[in-house]
Amino acid sequence: MAGRGGRERLPVAVVGAGIVGVSTAIWLQRAGHDVVLIDRAEPGEGTSYGNGGVLASCSIVPVTVPGLMRKAPRMLFDPRQPLFLRWSYLPRLAPWLRAYLGHCTPGEARRIAAALAPIISDSHAEHQALSRGTGAEKWLVPSDYVFVYRDRAHFDGDAFGWSIRRDHGFRWDELEGQAFRIYDPAFADHLGFAARLPDHGRISDPGRYVKDLAAHVAASGGRIVKGEVGDLVRENGCITGVRIGGETLASSAAVLATGVWSKPLCRKLGLDVPLESERGYHVELWEPSLMPRSPVMVAADKFVITPMEGRLRLAGIVEFGGLEAPASRAPFALLTRNIQAAMPGLTWKETSEWMGHRPAPVDSIPLIGEVPGVKGAFLGFGHHHVGLTGGPKTGHILAQLISGTAPNLDLAPYAPSRFQ
Repeated sequence: MAGRGGRERLPVAVVGAGIVGVSTAIWLQRAGHDVVLIDRAEPGEGTSYGNGGVLASCSIVPVTVPGLMRKAPRMLFDPRQPLFLRWSYLPRLAPWLRAYLGHCTPGEARRIAAALAPIISDSHAEHQALSRGTGAEKWLVPSDYVFVYRDRAHFDGDAFGWSIRRDHGFRWDELEGQAFRIYDPAFADHLGFAARLPDHGRISDPGRYVKDLAAHVAASGGRIVKGEVGDLVRENGCITGVRIGGETLASSAAVLATGVWSKPLCRKLGLDVPLESERGYHVELWEPSLMPRSPVMVAADKFVITPMEGRLRLAGIVEFGGLEAPASRAPFALLTRNIQAAMPGLTWKETSEWMGHRPAPVDSIPLIGEVPGVKGAFLGFGHHHVGLTGGPKTGHILAQLISGTAPNLDLAPYAPSRFQ
């Protein structure tokens, strides 16, 4: 496309075709930019494919709550707990883990929640705005989000997290005993208490949702390029292109939205981001005999059950083991045991399994904004457990920044400069 004076207008290069990348691309196009969307794989085949599928607006409470340091060692040696570690990886993990656990204080948990809330607390509305007119809106389903406990005492044990949600405006219904049975009879009798949060949502096929969004980018004139970006090209402190293989693709700006794989590219831009892969697992049960009414977090076992197109998806395991090691078998087995305990009447036809990599910054807050000292280099990654939930808002913010529009939000908590 020609710009002023007949010169070619360079596109914005968006590196990463997951939910953050495609959201950024769509909002950039709506703001009048040309876009090239680049990924080593096809759109929607990475972490965005394998997430729990819940638009978990209330999930502002970080993993690093007070008490985690006391509980974590015991969890690692209990095969019934959803925390796993490949012990050979511990020496590499240790510096990150030490700093990560340093955030397990009430003040830090509240600070992190205050940073996450503006990015995820209106997720359903943000997904509606993003997907409208794209062909992807058919996968977006409004729903409750239900946290299930053994009893009220068990629920009261999570009072700190619920107080944070209340402080940020979330409200819920408490369903006890028969009231919960009436709401959803699919669950075992030992699960006798639920907190039901309205005004949430779910994606009934996250992979296809992201693929349809990417197809809209292409249909709107964007280019989709399959390849691995090895570097960002700069002249006089400004981005002028990205290196793919041995070639340079010229661009006016570049967005790194490639999750945990953003770390080496950030290092070339002068940022040493303390980022780890939190390996996530899911199991899908195809043609299930029962479907829960809404997405459910089973609090005792820390896993999510999400109704999807033709199947149930179970997700929520945490494993630390880096990017290279193959999937472990124990997390898959644990998810299967947990669903059999939570929904004892459930049967299904076949099972599929997946393992992927959540990008976990040391402070649990995503990096959103321009890299200091490199004009035109923008970051959008590090959403930990809430990438699908926060992807559209992140993409909208990045498109505004690239367009020279100031978002109506204090971006200081997400500033890449905190890792300069």
